[in-house]
Amino acid sequence: MGLATYGWSVLLSTSLCRSMPRLFLLLAAAVLVWPCRAEMPPSLNTPISNTQDWKAEYRRPTDIPFPDDNPYTAAKAELGKTLFFDPMLSGDGTHSCSTCHQPGLSWGDGLAHAVGTGGTIMPLRSPTLLNVAWSDIAGWDGKFETIESVAFAAILGRRNMNQTEARLLGQLREMPGYVAAFHSAFPDGQVNRRNTELALATFERTIVSARAPFDRWIDGDPTAMGAEAQHGFEVFRGKGHCAACHIGWNFTEGAFYDVGLAAGDEVGRGRLFPQSVALQHAFKVPTLRDVARRGPYMHDGSLPSLEAVVEFYDSGGLDRPSRSPLIQPLGLGPEEKHDLIVFLGTLTEDPVPFAVPVLPR
Repeated sequence: MGLATYGWSVLLSTSLCRSMPRLFLLLAAAVLVWPCRAEMPPSLNTPISNTQDWKAEYRRPTDIPFPDDNPYTAAKAELGKTLFFDPMLSGDGTHSCSTCHQPGLSWGDGLAHAVGTGGTIMPLRSPTLLNVAWSDIAGWDGKFETIESVAFAAILGRRNMNQTEARLLGQLREMPGYVAAFHSAFPDGQVNRRNTELALATFERTIVSARAPFDRWIDGDPTAMGAEAQHGFEVFRGKGHCAACHIGWNFTEGAFYDVGLAAGDEVGRGRLFPQSVALQHAFKVPTLRDVARRGPYMHDGSLPSLEAVVEFYDSGGLDRPSRSPLIQPLGLGPEEKHDLIVFLGTLTEDPVPFAVPVLPR
């Protein structure tokens, strides 16, 4: 399959194309899809000491983006935070959103597979919520077009939280603390599904990775990253081809690729686009923020360590028609692998205390 054909499949799988006029989509494809980062731009192969042009790409943004139809308010975020930690959102009262997205585990759960109510083992692992405000669509396969649409899929899912909408809203309406919080957060004061979705999504967008050693280095502190990490960053941007998909300050472009991981029958994005060869076994590129604390790795938790992840990508993965042309054997040496892992460690922040809210009862 040609690179241009592959690029079309990836572009047409995103929510962006659904809102583009046809002519603009064609122009965008001509400009963006053809390069597709299969060859690293020359600047990415230049030693970092010889150029400053790349630094702007890695500088942290100063503001969190919120959509026009769900702007930030402190009251809404506080309500969302409270709901996020409340096990009332599950049918048997044992699971909250924080069960699978724990602040102490970089907003994941540290498990190879998510666990629903009743001990149900889910097919995929819980993705981190770090920096979801910068994601266009959510889910390993991108089935959620907005963050707002995620919550009730989990709440109502029989294998997940196994709650019903009527029971949850009825319980919330019986609690004066929640009634008051909804009145503070929304002009209509209604305790309903839409306002619950808006509040949870607002809080989730505030979950942002803290400054890590890499950020301090980018901002001009030469002592924040040692020589091994700096060499690892060169490998990341050059021979390792990591920067082809893990782009910018958040280290992800949010697209979907088959990286050649042998992972059973899971087809990822291909479930939504069954006619696309490129999207079979394609899963979302995750952020690398806090990556050193977020094992096990990959969408199915099949790789236990960063060392295993580097070895996998060095091998080039499983060769099949859907495998991205970006994935090829790398031929990394032991020192390059070591330094690459040292660099990845600089994307992990120091632990930050997080205050769990008091629940209305």
